[in-house]
Amino acid sequence: MKESYITTAIPYVNGNPHLGHVMDYLLADTLRRYMMSKGAKVRFQVGTDEHGNKIYKKAAEAGIDTQEFVDQNAAQFEKFIQSLGVEYTDFIRTTNPDHERRCQEIWKRLGDHIYKDKYEGWYCEGCENFVTDTEHDENDGICPDHKKPYIKLSEENYYLRIADFKDEIRAKIESDEMKITPAFRKKEFLNLLKNMPDVSISRPKSQVAWGIPVPGDEEQVMYVWIDALANYITVLGYPDNDISAYWPANTQIVGKDILRFHAGIWPAILLGLGLPLPKNLLAHGFITVNGEKMSKSIGNVVDPIEILNKHGLVPLRYYFLRHASTTDDSDFTWDKYEAAYNELANDLGNLVQRLATLCKKNGISGRSVIRRDEPEFDAKMEAYEFNFAFDLLWKQIGDLNKRIDSEKPWALAKTEPEKAKAVLESLVDELLTINERLALFIPGTATQIADIFTATEILPPATPLFPKN
Repeated sequence: MKESYITTAIPYVNGNPHLGHVMDYLLADTLRRYMMSKGAKVRFQVGTDEHGNKIYKKAAEAGIDTQEFVDQNAAQFEKFIQSLGVEYTDFIRTTNPDHERRCQEIWKRLGDHIYKDKYEGWYCEGCENFVTDTEHDENDGICPDHKKPYIKLSEENYYLRIADFKDEIRAKIESDEMKITPAFRKKEFLNLLKNMPDVSISRPKSQVAWGIPVPGDEEQVMYVWIDALANYITVLGYPDNDISAYWPANTQIVGKDILRFHAGIWPAILLGLGLPLPKNLLAHGFITVNGEKMSKSIGNVVDPIEILNKHGLVPLRYYFLRHASTTDDSDFTWDKYEAAYNELANDLGNLVQRLATLCKKNGISGRSVIRRDEPEFDAKMEAYEFNFAFDLLWKQIGDLNKRIDSEKPWALAKTEPEKAKAVLESLVDELLTINERLALFIPGTATQIADIFTATEILPPATPLFPKN
């Protein structure tokens, strides 16, 4: 059995989970289920990024100890991930003592590529990120995400020499040794790589009070890049353990806004450690609301818990895995969500109800699942076109509904009962085959369908799978 590793970007725990996190987790969970269906043994990481000034300040505002604050928020994120039906194998926290110790060892191993220098330039407190003069000028001196002016900073930090690795990173991306999906993001990043500067990997302790101490310099703490990015290998036990069974990762899933860090800084760290690069970087788009980027100031932020509470888990998974693009930006509206719920009820819910009722009336016993290869579906999944793969399944569900209407097993039962039974058995076989793949996307409903149509006696569900309001 082959071993594979899937990762998600670890969210910063100074706020609540949002729809971007939903995409991270659902895409990774779907990929995990698909790979396992092909016989892979899959390790799947999630976690939380828990250092930095924003967290320190939030804890102070709340009047609680910083560690207590991150403990509470990490527990909130873990509960949220589980509420999505996501089955991960590893949950890492960057305040975990093993992670902190391993990061310090990684720092030491990168020593030949680290230097200390004075930085003078622009910084966004909201992003906790330095920006170039060009970015500052293009944004008229104001962070587009936080709507606050950049701050001019002058401080002495440690830097990772990205220049040491640029040529090798470029070669590995161009050859698809580290493949970036979608392809247009690959082109965008290769253009960015040309002018990518060396990156600050520490901050003075006087400026950032909550972080991992830099080995050998008690006046500095690690900045986010080594601390957060290294989680993908520290969770596997690096550098204490041999991680070659799972590293390089098969797929690392990130939002498009942090692709440049995962395609530039992260490969530089790995190359500096003598480790291979991940095989695939999958960058998904943003979720907008009513055509606009979510913003507290606009007042259009949609809480994913509110979506969960509306119709439950399955409709949420259905919407974001079929009606949201795997790689492009997608829009959420409550009207679209209600329309998607009605699709579930009308197309799949009614199919199950009708077919199970006809089977009961005609004495059809439960069937065994017939598994068969579907190259077109597999091709979509392996190209990370999950929404298009889901579309294929929905077309097959539509075709089954049409077959019931055209073959009219209820009428056949009156004149040719054996033929009616054969038709119903064929329909059940087809539904169970489709259901094997539905389980990758909406496992809860797939389990219900399997229970109904593989039981000794097929009985329609007592209540519809997706009741209308």
